[in-house]
Amino acid sequence: MITFLLSLVALVLGYLLYGRFVERVFGPDDRVTPAVAKADGVDFIVLPNWKIFMIQFLNIAGTGPIFGAIMGAKFGPAAYLWIVLGCIFAGAVHDYLSGMLSMRNGGAGQPEIIGLYLGTTTKKVMLVFSVFLLVMVGAVFVYSPALILGKLCSDDLLWVYIWCGIIFVYYIIATMLPIDKIIGKVYPLFAISMLFMAVALMVVLFVKWPQLPELYEGISGDGFTTPIFPALFITIACGAISGFHATQTPLMARCLKDERKARPLFYGAMITEGLVALIWATVSMYFFYGGAAQELGQPLTLQAPEVVTAVSEGWLGAFGGLLALLGVVAAPITSGDTALRSARLIVAEFIHLDQKSIVKRIWICIPLFGVTMLLLFFNISNPDGFNVIWSWFGWSNQTLAVFTLWAITVYLVRQRKPYWITLLPALFMTVVCSSFLMVSKNAFGLDLMVGYGVGCAALVVAVVWFAMWYSKNAR
Repeated sequence: MITFLLSLVALVLGYLLYGRFVERVFGPDDRVTPAVAKADGVDFIVLPNWKIFMIQFLNIAGTGPIFGAIMGAKFGPAAYLWIVLGCIFAGAVHDYLSGMLSMRNGGAGQPEIIGLYLGTTTKKVMLVFSVFLLVMVGAVFVYSPALILGKLCSDDLLWVYIWCGIIFVYYIIATMLPIDKIIGKVYPLFAISMLFMAVALMVVLFVKWPQLPELYEGISGDGFTTPIFPALFITIACGAISGFHATQTPLMARCLKDERKARPLFYGAMITEGLVALIWATVSMYFFYGGAAQELGQPLTLQAPEVVTAVSEGWLGAFGGLLALLGVVAAPITSGDTALRSARLIVAEFIHLDQKSIVKRIWICIPLFGVTMLLLFFNISNPDGFNVIWSWFGWSNQTLAVFTLWAITVYLVRQRKPYWITLLPALFMTVVCSSFLMVSKNAFGLDLMVGYGVGCAALVVAVVWFAMWYSKNAR
C-alpha cells in the first residue's frame, strides 16, 4: 500500500505543479470562445463548468480506467509507474492541449487539428482512422452492456438482441439531440456514481490495508510472463494516455465560456481518471496477489467485468452491486453515444455540412450507424469478435494519441514554446505502437525481438524526421 499512497500523492502534485506549468506554456487568455462565438443550440452551447467537468470525465473514462487497470494490474507494480507518469506527463498534457487547440480553432475536431499541423494528407488519413475508431467504440459498447442486461432478464439470447436494439435506439437519440438535452443531464449523475464507487473502494482498501506487491520489491507481478513492454502501455490506455480523448475534448471545448477555466476541466479530468485507474489497479492487485480472490470465494481467472461485480458486491453489499452495474453497463453506453456524436461532428466538419438542421444530422448518421451495425453483427456472430475488435481498438486508440501529440508538438515549435513536453511522449508512444503492431497476435504476430527492432527503427526515423523538419522550420 506504500506505493499506492505515494502514487496518489504524485498524481495530486502532478496536477498542482506540472499542470500549472503546462497551462503557462499554452497561455490561455480572455478571448471569446467558440461556445459563445458559434452558439447554435445543438453542439455549441455554454454549460456550467462543473457540468463540463463531469461530462468530460465520463466521456474520456467510461469503463477504460476500470477494465484497463484491472487487466494491467496483472503486470504488477509497473502499472503504478505507468498510470502516474503516463497520466501526468502524457495523458493530461495530451487532453489539455488538444482541448485548447480545439478552442483556438473554432471548436475544430481532432482530424482538423492534425490537418492544420501535419498536413492535408495526414488529415485525410486521420479522418478515416478517427471515424473508424469511434464506430468501433460504438459497436463494442453496444454488445457488452446488452450481454449483461440480457442475462439479467433471461438466459435466452433473444434478450441480448432486444437490449442491443434498445441501446442502439438510445444512441441514435443521444447522437442527434442537442448536447444539453440528454448528455448534459444524465452524464453528471453517472460520473458521480463512478467517482463514489472509486472513493468507497479506496476507503475499504485503507481499512483492510492489505499486503500488496510494492515497487521497491520489483516491477513485475509474480508469475506473469507477458513482457511489460509494449503490452502494458496498450492495456492501460484511458488511465494513462488515450487518443480517444482527443476526439472527445472538442465536445466540451465547444461548451466552455472561458479559456482560463480549462485546466481543471481537461488536465484535471484526466488526473481524476488516473486516480480512478490507480484505485482499481490496487483493488485488482489485492484480488490477484493479496488474497482477495480467496476471501471473496472467486477464482483468479475472472475477467475484468466479473472482477468489478465480485469486488463491488463483496465489499459494498447490495449498494455496491448497483454501482457495479452502473459501471459495467451505463459507463460503456455513455462512451458509445459520445463516440458516435464525435464521429458525426468530424464527418460534418470535413464535408462542411452545418449541423443546426436535424435533417443534415440524419444524412450523416445513417451511414455511420449502418457501419456500426455491421461491426456489431461481426461482434455477435464471431465467438472471438469482441476480443478482435477490442485489440484493434486498443492499438488504434494509442496510435491516435501519437498523431495528436506530434500535431501539438508542431504547434508548440511554431509558437516558440517548450515543445519537449509533447515531443518526449510522442517519441515514446511511437515506439510503443510500432512495437505492438509487430508482436500482437491480431496483427503481424512476430517475435518480440523483431518488434523491439521495429520500435527502435521507428524511433530513429521519428527523431531524424523531426530534426530535419525543426532545422528547416528554424531557418
